[in-house]
Amino acid sequence: MIKAQSPFLIVNPKSYLYGEKSLELAKAADQVAKDTGLQIYFTCPYADIRMIAENTEHVIVCAQSMDPLVPGRGMGHVLGESLKEAGAQALFLNHAENPKTLSDLYATIKRAKELEMITVVCADSTVEAKAVACMGPDIVLAEPTDLIGTGQVADDSYTVETVKALHEIDPNVLVMIASGVSTAEDCYNVIKLGADGTGATSGILKAPDPAVRVREMAEAIVKANQEK
Repeated sequence: MIKAQSPFLIVNPKSYLYGEKSLELAKAADQVAKDTGLQIYFTCPYADIRMIAENTEHVIVCAQSMDPLVPGRGMGHVLGESLKEAGAQALFLNHAENPKTLSDLYATIKRAKELEMITVVCADSTVEAKAVACMGPDIVLAEPTDLIGTGQVADDSYTVETVKALHEIDPNVLVMIASGVSTAEDCYNVIKLGADGTGATSGILKAPDPAVRVREMAEAIVKANQEK
């Protein structure tokens, strides 16, 4: 079983990329993970999981969500066993673009543990993040929803206070700060402030060369972690 490690980077193209374009960036991220030793997650649409998993070695392939069902009935829902067999090793849960009810979220985290899959669980405030941390996720992504995709990073105090609050609840949970993160400097700063990891969508995809931006971000994270 692969375990979540600090520090880390999540390359999250959401549904902007699919098929060959998604694979192209995944391969670039895979090379960066190999070169830097950094734990890098790569999210992709469900239908692309197997293709990306079979053509990469170092990235952790991350599904965009999962439902808490077991094999059997559940037409149209996302089965964890299917994701894992396709090659997914991690899950993104409760993103602002695909939120879950509290009961569904807890049940899905529990199912993920049974399947030995890493959970990255989103929360849109420190208060919600503290509640999520009580559910035993591997990573809590605490991001103010109104900053997603804006290029405006949460202020330093938000990062410091959120990391402190979550570690008081569970010292083992990894804390990810990512809203508005778009440059290598942003990545460096949030890691220096105490976050375990970060990631981006538009900050990577809108870069002149997304593959180069992934490398810049990864190197900045490694540097910041070494200087802590």
